[in-house]
Amino acid sequence: MGRQYDNLRLEKGMYREAGRSFAQVLEQEDPSEQYKGTALEGLDAYQRQLKRFDIKVKGPASDAVEKFFATSQSAVLFPEYIARSVRQGMEESNLLPGITAAVTRFEGMDYRSIASVPQEKDKELRHVAEGAEIPQTEVRTQENLVRLHKRGRMLVASYEAVRYQKLDLFSVTLRQIGAHINRMHLEDAIDVLLHGDGNDNPAQSFAVGTSPIGGSKGALTYNDLVDFWAQFDPYEMNTLLVSSDVMLKMLKLEEFQNPLTGLNFQGTGKLVSPLGANLLRTSALESGHIIGLDKNYALEMVQGSDVMVEYDKLIDRQLERAAITSISGFAKLFAGAAKVLTV
Repeated sequence: MGRQYDNLRLEKGMYREAGRSFAQVLEQEDPSEQYKGTALEGLDAYQRQLKRFDIKVKGPASDAVEKFFATSQSAVLFPEYIARSVRQGMEESNLLPGITAAVTRFEGMDYRSIASVPQEKDKELRHVAEGAEIPQTEVRTQENLVRLHKRGRMLVASYEAVRYQKLDLFSVTLRQIGAHINRMHLEDAIDVLLHGDGNDNPAQSFAVGTSPIGGSKGALTYNDLVDFWAQFDPYEMNTLLVSSDVMLKMLKLEEFQNPLTGLNFQGTGKLVSPLGANLLRTSALESGHIIGLDKNYALEMVQGSDVMVEYDKLIDRQLERAAITSISGFAKLFAGAAKVLTV
């Protein structure tokens, strides 16, 4: 079999195709399916191009940045390397999958979600007699649009400053940029959970020491958490998003020192509360706050774009100010599926 990946003509225009990323364009030109049963099985089209130009991006034997610019064609691969490294940083310690019920891809900046807002009588499981009307669930579009936000960082560096840097080390900086961008998206998600998406759907708020939550303001007990848990019917409080100071209070509770809880934390690094909810700590949440949610019904993530880079500047080695951005927004699905507790 001929090695098709060796004969591809790489050019800037591959980044401009509407509705498709550079990696998708490569994959169409050089499908991975044709490499099944060969030594190149398991590599995607972009990774095969790295192999073609003998560019090593990982490990102690990784090449310097300038290796991408050995030829005009290999330089075209550099923006995709930037995007993949940033995306990897966004995926590390990413809390968004733990709090979103659905992810929607949408091209544009204004998105209109759907909603079902049942009345109390609609929530009842009533017997339907023969010939009687079946209870209805109305699904409609939201009145107000959900705005998507562009979040990003500017990569500021001269080519001369980075050309001799190893790609493995340079990737660390790019992953940090990804972590910063993901933190911005998480802050947007928390804002929507707390205040709603503009459709009159903020989270119901409770406070320790104020009915129906017992206890004393400023303190936190297991009984207070049980009182908070009881407010979620008919939803399930399966996730707790907490600030760092509240996490410390919770870990000091006797109930959280159960040997099985500790054993699970030591084995997996994941904390599960005695109430069965996953504990997610973030400094993006204001101190003294807990967001409880049913992750299956609370939040929709709307992705306007994946990681985008200014490919022209990067390919032409004009790194002085190259923007790296990502567009996302969030829509509240069922208002009752997320509630906030102030300690």
